[in-house]
Amino acid sequence: MTQLDIVERRDGDRLVVAVAGPVNSYTYTDFQEKVNKALVQHPLVVVDMEKVTTLSSAGIGVLMAALDDAEAEGKRIAILRPSEIAMLALESTGFGDRFPVYKNLRDL
Repeated sequence: MTQLDIVERRDGDRLVVAVAGPVNSYTYTDFQEKVNKALVQHPLVVVDMEKVTTLSSAGIGVLMAALDDAEAEGKRIAILRPSEIAMLALESTGFGDRFPVYKNLRDL
């Protein structure tokens, strides 16, 4: 099993959560914990998925729940630089259109 690395950094009023490695049934709880905590503390959470190597239904479920929670609280979540694998997973499940996706932070 490959480990999931998650690094957080502030960028003004937003928090960037950089994710590297597989987001799957073995690692999704760490991902879920970081994203949920970030949404409680920040009005905008940006999930940098450039180094995501796998995005399973468990990881997509975390993102969908976070999006619903953010919208209910008047907050925002966005995806930054998704890897080809991550974007393919989102698009193939039909959820790709639900998330704002950005190529760089300047566009946010």
